[in-house]
Amino acid sequence: MNATNELIALLDEALKQDDFIKLTLSKTKRKTDDLKRVIVKPVALKTGKKISFQYQYQRRDEVKNHEPEQIAALVKAMLEEQFLEANMFTIKEHIMLLTNNKGSSRLIISPLQETPKLDLLHDKQKTRLIDARKPHWFLLGLTDRSGNILPSMQHKFKQINKYIEILEPLIMQLGQENEIHIADMGAGKGYLTFALYEYLTHKNANKIFVTGVEQRQELAEKTQNIALKAGFEQLQFVTGNIDSFQTEKLDVLIALHACDTATDDAIATGIKAGAKLIVCAPCCHKQIRNEMKAPFDALPMLRFGILFERQAEIITDTLRALIMEKYGYKSQIQEFIDAGHTPKNLLLTGIKTEKHADIKGLNEKIENLKKQYGINEHYLEKALHGIKPAS
Repeated sequence: MNATNELIALLDEALKQDDFIKLTLSKTKRKTDDLKRVIVKPVALKTGKKISFQYQYQRRDEVKNHEPEQIAALVKAMLEEQFLEANMFTIKEHIMLLTNNKGSSRLIISPLQETPKLDLLHDKQKTRLIDARKPHWFLLGLTDRSGNILPSMQHKFKQINKYIEILEPLIMQLGQENEIHIADMGAGKGYLTFALYEYLTHKNANKIFVTGVEQRQELAEKTQNIALKAGFEQLQFVTGNIDSFQTEKLDVLIALHACDTATDDAIATGIKAGAKLIVCAPCCHKQIRNEMKAPFDALPMLRFGILFERQAEIITDTLRALIMEKYGYKSQIQEFIDAGHTPKNLLLTGIKTEKHADIKGLNEKIENLKKQYGINEHYLEKALHGIKPAS
């Protein structure tokens, strides 16, 4: 039995035993597909128990309810035609199906240490990846002593869970490393850093080491003390800047709050350290915006300030992606919306590959793009000066 059929059999059994909690289908086979994700979960309606399918398209969501006996066939069809990844939660297990572009798939089954609660309220179910009852969340100021999320921190807690949902499948692509060393650059108050450590140590059999890097000494010291009180031996916080951070081993570099060229410093730090995965959420694209001298006659849309600004953002992140590819990373830019329904953000990721990069071709693309928009140099090129590309 192949991995996909095995997942379908487990899904069918979970539905029959009433153990099914949630299933998420993601990572489309074709980047051009409008449908990006499907979330499957049980709901209780007046007409009885149904299975809800939430179809998340590029710019809209649709919800359809189906009978339980229809689900296995529907999910199998979507896995065969559209999606490469599936994450299923039952009362006892987390089951992950990973399929590569060549069609080879594998199934990862992990037991859950705590039984998730099944909430059948229609459109209200929220499977949280982080346990708010853990004492460190009280120490961090997100909950009261009973583990209830403070009203003022509800949005922040949802946002943390959203980030973990995004990061988890990326980190899982690293495979079965004995140890995984992660650096969170610009850790701030440590919310995401603690969440990463809690989730990965709970879920992953590997030994997880997480370092939060924060330039404000008082924050780094406060979060380090909380980590010690929580007994998190492989979680530490250090005072430092992104561009000066050094470590003996780095597998994953994350920078979700780095502004302008700090994003480039983070990418450069990851490349220099040989990180297997780099994840950034760029913002404040000032450097390229200040350098762009594109002629309005050739590019008339740049006469308008807001379009000029947006084009600067696109050019900045496109150049970052191309430069990362020069250094042996498979780059991807995707869109995500945080739990607070704020404006859309971009997530730039790079996964280290063993393939030799087409240095000549990439250099031509980079230089042509810079020439078209009158750009002398991207800051990331400067930050990587002297580092040999993956030729």
